Amino acid sequence: MQTDQKSNRAVVSLLFVGVLMGALDISIVGPALPSIETYLKLDPRYAGWIFSIYVLFNLTGISLFARMSDIYGRRNIYILALAIFAAGSLWVSLAGSFGSLLAGRAIQGFGASGIFPVASALVGDLFPRERRGRILGLIGAVFGLAFLMGPFIAGVVLKYFQWHVLFVINIPISLVLIYFSMKVLPSVPDENVKVVDWGGIITLAIALAGFTIGLNSIETEKGLSGFTELRVLVPLVVAAVSFTLLLFIERRARFPVIKLTFFINRQITIAGILAFVTGVVQATFVFIPTFVVQQFSVSPSTASFMLTPFVLATALGSPLFGRMIDRYGAKRIIIAGLLLLAAGFYLIAVTGTSREIYYLSGVLVGLGLSVLAGSSLRYIILNNTSHEDRATSQGMLTIFTSIGQITGTAVIGLLFASQVEGAFGTIFRGIAVMAALMLFLSLRLEGKVRPA
Repeated sequence: MQTDQKSNRAVVSLLFVGVLMGALDISIVGPALPSIETYLKLDPRYAGWIFSIYVLFNLTGISLFARMSDIYGRRNIYILALAIFAAGSLWVSLAGSFGSLLAGRAIQGFGASGIFPVASALVGDLFPRERRGRILGLIGAVFGLAFLMGPFIAGVVLKYFQWHVLFVINIPISLVLIYFSMKVLPSVPDENVKVVDWGGIITLAIALAGFTIGLNSIETEKGLSGFTELRVLVPLVVAAVSFTLLLFIERRARFPVIKLTFFINRQITIAGILAFVTGVVQATFVFIPTFVVQQFSVSPSTASFMLTPFVLATALGSPLFGRMIDRYGAKRIIIAGLLLLAAGFYLIAVTGTSREIYYLSGVLVGLGLSVLAGSSLRYIILNNTSHEDRATSQGMLTIFTSIGQITGTAVIGLLFASQVEGAFGTIFRGIAVMAALMLFLSLRLEGKVRPA
């Protein structure tokens, strides 16, 4: 499917703003937590669920929205996702209790789950192979921008208004996006896909929910013994059983939400593994501010400011490497990104008290992460799946990344809790080794894909 250049620019702008809005609602919550805790008289130990519930429902909705976009058209499902996200934002803004707030965040997360996979699939629908890298790179840069802009926007808003306004802002933006989506987005359903794999979607949702709840229930201060508690074991067992059941369901489904035959393709399998590792790497960012506070004896606010090299490098690297992928192919760029990532994390591990080395490592890590979290993996998936599988395969990639984030947060938290002395050095060296190992896997990727 091809459109004219002016229309393409409008589509990219529309997708860019939509993804930015969904990503911002993760990063803007942090500065608002003290106000929310005071307003709702909330115990701080439960505040983490304001993040977790968003991630959980985002995960469970990805496969459903992705498949529905194949059946009912990208435009219709993108609009539906925006409408649900706006409804959740309104609910959160009016919340008067913790339960109501969590319900609103769940609706928000569910709506956001339809935005990014559909946006990525639309890039595959509208742009030829030789231009997909740069467009996916622009959209991938959104996440770097969101983490850079989110705390700043939240700080400005909270200076003059109550925390509710942070969520009210989403409503007019969503309405504007819905209006222009009706005008510029194409909506051509895939006639080959007519059935929603409800069995697969529900089983996958239960498995992901069990996995997320189980790992988020671990009390890291208890170390490995935290795994033996029933509130951790039961959800993880449910997740394991559900994942096993999912394999049987998907083998028999006419239009499976996860095609097991995907993984016969070596390129897709490698992309999935790299997506998981990307999620683990992203999880380390939760702990870097604590490392900076301890290493450089600075305040938490200064530590947040010292993350700027990471975020700027990620935001600038995504569109840059996206263009390079179009020219040189994903394989070379991924190898370069992994080298940057390994070098950056090794430097963080040995940084000592040198701010110059720390900032250099931040640039290297940010650039390396911009390759993996930007366009490279989505580019591989788009070029190795058919039109009717574009949205579901993009959703699958997001799921792998999210599972990596959840796993990384839990494992790194346990390491940090059980080994206080030198924990950060061990964690950062471990990430560097993991990135180096992925280099060998990436050598099996295909070279530059010829234009279709």
